[in-house]
Formats: sequence, structure tokens, C-alpha cells
Amino acid sequence: MKIEFIINRIILSGTLVLLFLLFHNFNLNAQENRDVNLKIHLTGVYSSKVSLLPLSGAGALKPFIEKPGIKNGQTTVLTIPKDRLPGQFVLRFDYEEKEGSTPYPSERYFFIGSQDLEMWVKPKAVNNPDSTYFQKGEKENTLFATFSMENGKRKQQLGLLQNFLMGYDRPEAKFYSIGVEEYENRRNEYNSWLNAQVDTHKDAFVSCIFPLQYVSPIAWKGTEKERLNSLMVHYFDGIDFKNPLLAKTADLKDWMNKYVNLYGAMSTTVALRDSLFTLAGKRAIEKASQGDPKVYGWMVDYFYLGYETFAISSGMKMLEQHIQNPNCLTSKRQEIVRRLDGMEKLKPGADAPSFEAEMANGMQVRFNGISKDRSYGLLLFYDSECSHCKELLQELKTWIAKPQNGVWFDLVTIAVDQTHEKWKSFHDQENYPWTDVWASGGINSKVANDYYILSTPVIYIIDKEMKVMATPQNIKEIDKFLNQ
Repeated sequence: MKIEFIINRIILSGTLVLLFLLFHNFNLNAQENRDVNLKIHLTGVYSSKVSLLPLSGAGALKPFIEKPGIKNGQTTVLTIPKDRLPGQFVLRFDYEEKEGSTPYPSERYFFIGSQDLEMWVKPKAVNNPDSTYFQKGEKENTLFATFSMENGKRKQQLGLLQNFLMGYDRPEAKFYSIGVEEYENRRNEYNSWLNAQVDTHKDAFVSCIFPLQYVSPIAWKGTEKERLNSLMVHYFDGIDFKNPLLAKTADLKDWMNKYVNLYGAMSTTVALRDSLFTLAGKRAIEKASQGDPKVYGWMVDYFYLGYETFAISSGMKMLEQHIQNPNCLTSKRQEIVRRLDGMEKLKPGADAPSFEAEMANGMQVRFNGISKDRSYGLLLFYDSECSHCKELLQELKTWIAKPQNGVWFDLVTIAVDQTHEKWKSFHDQENYPWTDVWASGGINSKVANDYYILSTPVIYIIDKEMKVMATPQNIKEIDKFLNQ
């Protein structure tokens, strides 16, 4: 990935990035802390189920309010409890255009602060302002639309200058220096305007999205690597981590993904990737640790999930100091402790626990050793709804079919699906040429606990003495183990 692409993504994001963002200080304490009513007038369809889903926090993207069977011309009221406010939400309509027709979905993303809302909705045109709109005097979403329009105009000029500077082939020329000076003047002017918008609208919930549009300085006269490093160093310049509502925002995750991708752009090997992602987490968490405990905890949770997904042990070890900090209000403390314990207790050379699991016919099978004609056992924990697991299983199916590979392993795959029925449906379709079993209890089963399974897929290679030999992440690492 070229640095030009990364920088453009950050600077030229415009109104699209603003769709979900919520950031910065504002005086919510001055607003009344109470439940909020959302009154909906339904038109243009025969009937619809109306659902409300939070975009962040507990139960994100899962309906917590549902009103079925609302007919054309009828009104319904959704009461949003104060503990979910303020926030960003998805208003979903599963509507029947005519009586008996198949329900069709439509969605509207919007903000809710402390103001009661009234909305006139045509589900077929839910994002058309002429067909779906709030009451006169609505504050949060109106301000958002106004800011987005003005912000897009101002960033367009910065983008034009940035594209010129990135493409100019004589950085030593005086003309280039003049362009850099003009860019910096406009960047400072834009950031000043941004700060003024935050101050002017500090009592509005949506004002906390504005600082995410902050434009960081770029080392224009440096190398490509130096430009990238300058973006990393200054990424958090415009953010106040003392704002506790950062932890409730929907797009904090997307914004952090862009930060981590800056480090990913420098990765040329898996080892370098792990090192850079650990560094990214260290820097970000240290910044967040100086702010609100909820934001601090959110940041730890974010990197834990990333390190767990990519099995980055150095990153997981880095988190240890933070989960011991009482100011870190992480929701993943228990999982991190378990993962650290697993890294210590099931490292190469440790005893691999025996276990029991259930076959498709309901019979129990006990695994306490490997076949005499095999050198190793390979245990793969998976979930049938995990796309990465499915890909790995298919790769393993192809790999194990080769005679030179099949002679090595006594292969067992252990599903940690929530129910036996869900797993069996998947098992019957795939018909794997190895022992495929289900861990009764799923991710909370004894075998999953014994092997410290917190996410999937996870692979263990064991020897005839039931000792852990390796924990490869993919087929390449299995080959590497066999060839070492």
C-alpha cells in the first residue's frame, strides 16, 4: 500500500467518515438525564416492523426495541432508556409493500441526544430528506448535516493541495516549498475552524464527532517512510481522551483501524507485522491511559481483540501491565488473564490435556493420545459460523489429502458451536476425512477452557507423549514445523 493512498484516506474522508463518528468534549452534564421518546409516523407501505439497534456498546447491532405490525398511517413510540444515551443508532424497517408481500429491509443511521424526536418515515425512501424527516427544531441530526456539508467544502481545498504536493516530482524546487507553506496555512486554518465548531456547539452531542476530522501534519520534505511516521506520531493530536463518551461512539473502532493500518502498511513479514502492531497498541493505550478510565479500557479491549485474532503474543503480553491498572475499565480483563495463562501453561513442552467430545451420532469420544502409525496429533478448534475457520478447514482438507502430508498427523477438529444441532448441520455437509467432533458446551466447554480457547480458529500440534509441540496459525506454519 502506498503512502499516498493512506494519507488521502485520512485527509479526504470528508462527509463519508462523518456518517458514524462521535468525538470530543461536550457538556452533557448540563443536559437532562432521562429517557427519550422517538415518535414515528409510518407512511408509504402496507405495514412494517420497526426495530432500534445501538451502533456501539453492549448488544451493538442487535435490536433492543422492536414494534411489529405498524400499519400505514399509524404512529408508534419507541422509548430509549437513559442508560443508552446519548448514542448512535440504526432505525430498521422490515416492511411489506403490499399485504402478504415478502418483508424488505431498510435502515436509517442517526443520532439521539437528550431531545425527544418525532419522525415522518417512508421506509422505501428512508434516507431521502424529502420523504423521511424529523420535526422542525430537531438539533443533533440537523447540526450533523450542516457541519458535514461545510466540512466537505473546506476539506476539498486541502485535498487538492495535498494531491498536488504528493504528485510533484521536484520537492527541492521553490515552487514546491511555496505549495507546502500554503498547505500548512490552510491546514492550520481548517483545524482552527474545527476547534471553533467544537466550542460553539459543545452542548450538542454531535459536536464530539468534529475532532476526528482533525488534519495531522505531514513531513513533506521527508522520505515516504518519514511521512508515514509523522502521521503515526501525530494521529491523536486532535483528540481529548478525557471524554468518557469516546467509549460509547460507533466509529471509534473504524478510526482506530485506520491508525493500525498505518503500521500495517510498513509490514513486510509476519514477524514485523506483529512487532509493529504491538508498537501501535503500546502507543495508543499509553495515550488513552491518560484520559478517562472507560476510554482507557475500551482501547485495551480493542487491541486485545486484534491480538487474539492474529495470535500476536507480544501484544498480549504488553496488555498485562494495563489490566493490572485499577484505572483501566476493560470489559475483557477475564479473557486477557485467561489468554496470558494459556500462553504460559500451553506453550511448547507443556502437557496437552486429554478431553472428551461428542460425535455426530451423539456418542462420546475421549482423546488421550495419538495413533501408533502417526508422529503427531493436530487439534484444530473452530466454529462453523467463523469464515476464517471455514477457509482454514478447506485448506487443511486439500493439504491433508496429499500423501506426503497425511502420514504425519492424527487429525481431530473440535467445533465449539453453541449447539450440537448447529454443528451437526455443518458437519453433515462437509464430511471431513478426519475425526470431527463437538465440544459439549461450546466455547464454555471444559475442553475449550482446558485449551484456553477464546476465539477461533486455534491449532495445537502434540506429540506421542501428549506434549504441546507448536501452535501454528496456518498451513504454512504447519509445513514449517514439519520441515524444521
